[in-house]
Amino acid sequence: MVVLATKCYVTGDAHDRALDGMTSLVANELGDLDVEFEVGVRYDDFVSVTVSGDDETVARNVLREEWGEITDHFTDGETYVGTLEGWDEDGFVLDAGTEIRIPSNGLGLGAGSPEQIRDRLGIVQHLSLRFVYDDDGDHELADAERDRLYDWTRGQGRVNVNSATRAEVRATVNRAGHANDIVTVERLGLLEQSIVCRENTDPPGLLAAIGGYLPSELKAVIPQ
Repeated sequence: MVVLATKCYVTGDAHDRALDGMTSLVANELGDLDVEFEVGVRYDDFVSVTVSGDDETVARNVLREEWGEITDHFTDGETYVGTLEGWDEDGFVLDAGTEIRIPSNGLGLGAGSPEQIRDRLGIVQHLSLRFVYDDDGDHELADAERDRLYDWTRGQGRVNVNSATRAEVRATVNRAGHANDIVTVERLGLLEQSIVCRENTDPPGLLAAIGGYLPSELKAVIPQ
């Protein structure tokens, strides 16, 4: 079984739709491999995939590469993935199967409090973030993660969303009449998406236009 670094934390019909969507995503990834699989949700909301068949080793590696993996074993200096579960004046708190605190001086994302950094870079709750594990607890965000977040501010602007599938976000943009104002909806996780704006589209304006349709956290990323 592979425990993927993305969560299914919604309930009711939304949970069922998200799980069906995840099953389709996994099927697309593994479609050319000789495997059978079953998608489930672990007690802590992380998505799990049980794989069997001749190509099961390859399949597990494909899933790890695409989604990241939650593990019980950590090695000093190695990079892992967790989801953002909380933040305070002292840093970010990630869920990587166990609680991982990234202190403010380990974020490496510029000036400001963790809350201000989160707002500036559009970091929604439950977003998967890569970090470097430290045996003494001085964990840091991985350089590749910092680069990804900074890249968001160098583009044309974004609106990041949680608690919604990619299909739901696309449908919401269409419903709000802004289909021509975006480039794409980039999948960040099962329920975390990034709406990439076209040039001259105002991210806060787009957020305001779609916010009433989505019971989600939305964060605008304004180009720097």
